[in-house]
Amino acid sequence: MPTLIPTLQNALNAEMDKVLGCIHCGLCLPACPTYNQVGNENDSPRGRIYLMRAVAEGKLDAGHEKFARHIDLCLGCRACETACPAGVNYGFLLEAARSEILNQEKGAKAGAQKRMLKLALRKVFPYPERLSRILSLTRWFRDSSLILIPLHFAPVRWLMKRIAPQSEFALSLLLASKPVFRKAAGRKQKAKEEGVDVSVAIDEKQADELRLVSLFTGCVMDGLFRHTNEATARVLAANGCVFHPVKTQVCCGALHAHAGDVETARKLARQNIDAFAAGEEAEIPSTIIINSAGCGSVLKEYGELLKNDSAYARRAHLFSLRVRDISEYLAEIGPRQGAPVSERVTYDAPCHLYHAQRVTSAPQQVLKAAIPDLAYAPLEGMTDCCGGAGTYNLSEPEMSGKILLDKIAKAKATGAKLLLTANPGCHMQLGAGARLFGADCRVAHVIELVDESYRRAGFYESDSAEG
Repeated sequence: MPTLIPTLQNALNAEMDKVLGCIHCGLCLPACPTYNQVGNENDSPRGRIYLMRAVAEGKLDAGHEKFARHIDLCLGCRACETACPAGVNYGFLLEAARSEILNQEKGAKAGAQKRMLKLALRKVFPYPERLSRILSLTRWFRDSSLILIPLHFAPVRWLMKRIAPQSEFALSLLLASKPVFRKAAGRKQKAKEEGVDVSVAIDEKQADELRLVSLFTGCVMDGLFRHTNEATARVLAANGCVFHPVKTQVCCGALHAHAGDVETARKLARQNIDAFAAGEEAEIPSTIIINSAGCGSVLKEYGELLKNDSAYARRAHLFSLRVRDISEYLAEIGPRQGAPVSERVTYDAPCHLYHAQRVTSAPQQVLKAAIPDLAYAPLEGMTDCCGGAGTYNLSEPEMSGKILLDKIAKAKATGAKLLLTANPGCHMQLGAGARLFGADCRVAHVIELVDESYRRAGFYESDSAEG
């Protein structure tokens, strides 16, 4: 029987008081998307914890196919943490279990898809230049007419479906990353985190308070959602923020941690802590602003990730204290009000914003405060997972598709023309779902709508000059 490496055992020991404190109330069951779909106790949070305990206690082989299957089927949405009265840190346990599985799976046993994911996580994402080249090519393909050929040209579409059954969905995910507000994306002067080179009219009331911020640009965000980063920078500048650029930042490590590659996640965490070190001991260190829920959750957990690293534990803790989601930050300072936006909107909460970061109402607060007379329609199941979950929609297409279909049906019921979210994976998942399931709505980031409101209010002098 393969021996269990320390990661899972240590993780369970650290949480054992909470795990053993479980009263088997079952409150996590209705919160779990996979349990709701299949009704299998092994595919519920408490069922998976039982399996982890069995492995840690030597009662179950860690290399058992069924153990890996039940762990793989978990979306990692962490809704169970919100529901759990015992406060079990399920996300930490899940990452430890996946780390064990990743270390034990070798060769063909891991499957082609897992091998490719492992290769990308270790050989591409940690290296900004490599990742930038790939994402630049991907962005070029997205913005060209070539992407339409396999979607609309019948012979090519037929061939692609037989060679790669998930190709249409994958292309739909990519299309969903295109900007919704064309004028905002095509301005001559774009806001950048290196000082924000767009002219912004500042509110006099906000000019008296120093608001020093650093923008965590991310890798997928910078590669496919640069327009969202630019919108974020413009909105921050319009709210009186001064930027401290951090050019040596790297991937946050969220995809690595969620996939079980915890050591690479730690390596990236150390690099980011060093990159943002300037001013960390200052009287007023910059606030680190993030607009990606998945990235934000791991950035806020760097302290936990590196708690056993004597050289970085304290610095990681201080780093995490500086991180704020853009909606969280704007809700704290009180955003200035822009102009009305006529579209009816709804909002779907990313799991890693609502359940992991516990930022529950800030996006709605910001929308209400920044956009007057907004026609907002509440979304039933707003806090339920959309089925994206990083690369889950590609590795588990059947389960992801069922969850997405339900989400899009509820979005349709709102009658909204704009479906807002705050995470790139959710954005692409919802956008692909809207396209494939016939929803008459566009998907955008919350901050993009605020940016559009500010543009209509004339806060951006470059736009005013353009007329």
